[in-house]
Amino acid sequence: MSTVAKAVLEGGPHDLPARIVPITPPGVELKIPFRGGYEHFAATQRERDTPEGRLRVYEWCERTKVAE
Repeated sequence: MSTVAKAVLEGGPHDLPARIVPITPPGVELKIPFRGGYEHFAATQRERDTPEGRLRVYEWCERTKVAE
């Protein structure tokens, strides 16, 4: 059994390759690289049952571009 903390992502682009992702450290905003930018997800107080157990929900909050 894995001890890596994971989160389930809500919102953002519908074609993100993964909706269950590792989080380090828990509770901090996630920044997911996607299509030349980053999708940002903020922790919520909600949890959801998933195939990988009950996970904290992170909700999409913004997109930023990669600095060149």
